[in-house]
Amino acid sequence: MKKLTTFRLSVTGYLLLVIGYRLFSSSRKQLSFIAIFSLLTVYCSLITANAQDSTSIRQLNEVVVSATRANQKTGMAFTNVYQKDIKKVNLGQDMPFLLNQLPSVVVSSDAGAGVGYTGIRIRGTDPTRINVTLNGVPYNDSESQGTYWVNMPDFASSAQSIQVQRGVGTSTNGAGAFGASININTLGYEQDAYGETNFTVGSFNTLKTNVLASTGLLNNHFVVDARLSKLSSDGYIDRASSDLKSFYVSAGYYGKNNFIRFNAFSGKEKTYQAWEGVPESLLKTDRTFNPYTYDNQVDDYQQDHYQLISSFKLNNNWTFNPILHYTKGRGFYEQFKPEDKYSNYGLPNVVIGTTTLKKTDIIRRKWLDNDFYGATYSFDYQSNKKFSANIGGAWNKYDGDHFGEIIWAKNASTADMRYRWYESNALKTDFNIYTKGYYQVSEALNFFADLQYRTVAYDMKGTGDKRQDITQKSDYKFFNPKFGVNYQVSKTTSVYASYAVGNKEPSRQDFVDNAPKAPLAENLQDLEVGYRLAGAKLSFDANFYYMNYKNQLVLTGQVNGVGEAIRVNVPKSYRAGLELSATVKLAEKWKLAANTTFSQNKIKNFTETVVNYDGDADKINKYAKTDISFSPNLICGGQLIYTPAKNVELAWMTKYVSKQFMDNTSDDNRSLDAFFVNDIRASYSIKPKIVKELTFSLLVNNIFNHLYESNGYTYSYIYDKQVTTENFYYPQAGTNFLLAVKVRL
Repeated sequence: MKKLTTFRLSVTGYLLLVIGYRLFSSSRKQLSFIAIFSLLTVYCSLITANAQDSTSIRQLNEVVVSATRANQKTGMAFTNVYQKDIKKVNLGQDMPFLLNQLPSVVVSSDAGAGVGYTGIRIRGTDPTRINVTLNGVPYNDSESQGTYWVNMPDFASSAQSIQVQRGVGTSTNGAGAFGASININTLGYEQDAYGETNFTVGSFNTLKTNVLASTGLLNNHFVVDARLSKLSSDGYIDRASSDLKSFYVSAGYYGKNNFIRFNAFSGKEKTYQAWEGVPESLLKTDRTFNPYTYDNQVDDYQQDHYQLISSFKLNNNWTFNPILHYTKGRGFYEQFKPEDKYSNYGLPNVVIGTTTLKKTDIIRRKWLDNDFYGATYSFDYQSNKKFSANIGGAWNKYDGDHFGEIIWAKNASTADMRYRWYESNALKTDFNIYTKGYYQVSEALNFFADLQYRTVAYDMKGTGDKRQDITQKSDYKFFNPKFGVNYQVSKTTSVYASYAVGNKEPSRQDFVDNAPKAPLAENLQDLEVGYRLAGAKLSFDANFYYMNYKNQLVLTGQVNGVGEAIRVNVPKSYRAGLELSATVKLAEKWKLAANTTFSQNKIKNFTETVVNYDGDADKINKYAKTDISFSPNLICGGQLIYTPAKNVELAWMTKYVSKQFMDNTSDDNRSLDAFFVNDIRASYSIKPKIVKELTFSLLVNNIFNHLYESNGYTYSYIYDKQVTTENFYYPQAGTNFLLAVKVRL
């Protein structure tokens, strides 16, 4: 046993050194020296330290994320996903695909196979409405308010738990939640030291390799976790390749009633652009068509995150949880633009002899260079079993530069080959404070209240990519109250209800796309009523929701020049639905988990503008009680799990999504067909003497080779007196597989 322990410690030390070397070889040398020193110091301590389990440490970790999480007494709809469940499906696909089986979820991939640019919608709401936090720190991009999972590849390998709240949810930090919140926690720890490597190979030359290591808990005080990952894939769509790298390092010190933990993680992505989609005319004959052929038509971006997380027990009643954070992002889109007008870039025409050239081939880059930093905090109060409270908030600042460069032109009209045709800066300050309280009226009855005040200040200066002036200042002040009640009918059943108000500011792109008219802030009133049953063999949840919007920004169906969806305000709209989910133990070795969402998603009055390129007036179409785009009326998911032996698990997974409209006209000619996809998952684990665990996993997606599209866009225009509608789709891969091996030391 002593030799085996020494072997494991040696491997752990080796993996820590590998990750340290990766850090040192990057440009972040100051962090690298600190990280390497910490890793080596802890490894030396590992040889002599004896770790012991500590329940108080786990409780401290949970306190930090509990401030923004819902619980059984909140009166809201949510789902918890734990590490053991994440590991089963984490074979290489991005985070949205790992959450695909949750209620009301629809996922999509630009490249078609779940690697690279991926997206998630919950209750029909797009990613700009889904608040994402990492250990309570905002992750949504401050300007677009979207979440780019491609910037944090393989982050799921560091996640301890994920909570998905549907609806407005509880008060949180960062972007307003208008459909859901995703709260990711990485603060768990394992008592014993370990080293682990995972290797995945799959269709479309998909490869994933990572190494993970942990010191375990040293002397009941210290812990260091680390991960280094690399993913690559050619993608289902032609040339939709992905080259993704990431690392994660976390070092913590735990006292009896406090802890401090430093997290550093980074993602580097280079993906070939596939955001233009496949034209409808080619969908049946060339599903993998990609119009881009220029070798370096890529998105190249890196994002570095630093978090200083701590928790201090002030006395028997109060705990203080402060967090400091900083994120650095920089990168560009590179594009080849054939026969583009000089005038689009503010450049003079080129005169060659007697010939005047108004167009030329160019290669351009659109750059982002941004800093995001701030602090979040919470005070937790626990007086007795009847009353508990939480006071928290955050102050965050975003400073982002946007600029476009021409790096090559076939016929240059300027000697400056780094010519900038637009340049702008955006400052955004986000402040919020909230207080939450739970009061246990009786053994069965509990009341919940949550009051949040949030301010947002925009300050934009400069020009957009169409050389339009986007200089403006906007300030918003929001009050977001939430109330809930929970009644425990019996030991296994409860009923609940909640009413929540959410307000949300427009994104930077909303200002740019709707210029010169400024978009309005949005308001949402969310009513949730539910029933829960938690039995030994059967668990069942039923949740009714009614989300009433004022000035909701809805997708028009069109996209801008970099594939981002264009949105406009509509005065009145709503989403109403019933979410059902159940887990049943059918027999000793069989378990069934299923969920269904029935919904209606309507805009009471919608005005469509069809651009007229003939020079006449645009065509105006009015619609009454029309469907909101990308909001299916029926979503079903399910898993049938069979465990023939303790170390073997087989699962059949299904997903059905009904028809979706790509704009707000309810026109069947501008829709996505319903799809029904089936996957199979299998895993087999053994524990040989030389390693702790050896696991083989297989995931076969879309086993019946169903040809479907989960996303798309549309636009209409008038030219030569004819109305033309152009539809573009994002086809998803047919039958494909991922085969993985895990070795844990």
